[in-house]
Amino acid sequence: MIELVPSRLPALARWFPGGAPGVAALPEHVEATGSGRWWADRPVDPRAVAVSSGDHVLLRGDPGALAPDALARFAGSYIEAPARFLPLFGGVFQRIDPWERMVYVHQAPAMAARPAHGITVRRLTPKDAAAVVGLGPGAAWIHKTWGGPEQLASSGLCWGAFHRGRALSLACTYFLGSAYEDVAALADPGHRRQHLALACVTALCQDIAARGRTASWTCSRDNRPSRLLAWSAGFRLTREYVHYATGPARRLALPGAKAA
Repeated sequence: MIELVPSRLPALARWFPGGAPGVAALPEHVEATGSGRWWADRPVDPRAVAVSSGDHVLLRGDPGALAPDALARFAGSYIEAPARFLPLFGGVFQRIDPWERMVYVHQAPAMAARPAHGITVRRLTPKDAAAVVGLGPGAAWIHKTWGGPEQLASSGLCWGAFHRGRALSLACTYFLGSAYEDVAALADPGHRRQHLALACVTALCQDIAARGRTASWTCSRDNRPSRLLAWSAGFRLTREYVHYATGPARRLALPGAKAA
């Protein structure tokens, strides 16, 4: 697949209808923030289109239009695509793991969260980039869809729980859509079970509502702590889907190459 320049984006609107919760907001996020990339099998009248941000990819169109190695660039990603692409995936990646996913929408009041004395829950500012980095490499996933900790801290769409300048928990808009903002949250391993993530998510949801949008939440069916946090924060299940975690790309023989 080839990367498309931004001037081509208006023509791709029909491929990814807007106004939907969860990962469906990814194309709108890329268009609004510039944090992501667009791909197609050809620049004019494409037959297959993909959009990526962070580790996530949405893929649509005709798999027959793609060469065997066209998707190799998406190794190590989470791809959401129609089932008709599965035979192609099997030929491109060494491993494909289907993950059942759950999409929640904010519909109910959140449970009360009472952070301990001395902890402040507030919106992040550009000066907080170092505090985001301070959460360690295991937390890097939360700013991948923004392009890095500096971009997330400067977005105005992230809330954190702080103690003496140190970030203990974060909640942010992971995908910024026109009608929904999909939310992500984490807590420092040493400060879990203290309702800090709940406090951050609650503040972020109030902020999202003030912008005239609705918060959504997406997680794996097997991620019970995430599901419990979503429920406690007032999210309710609306739909389920499957995405595919891809392993390394296979080494494909070049056309005309002779077998050893």
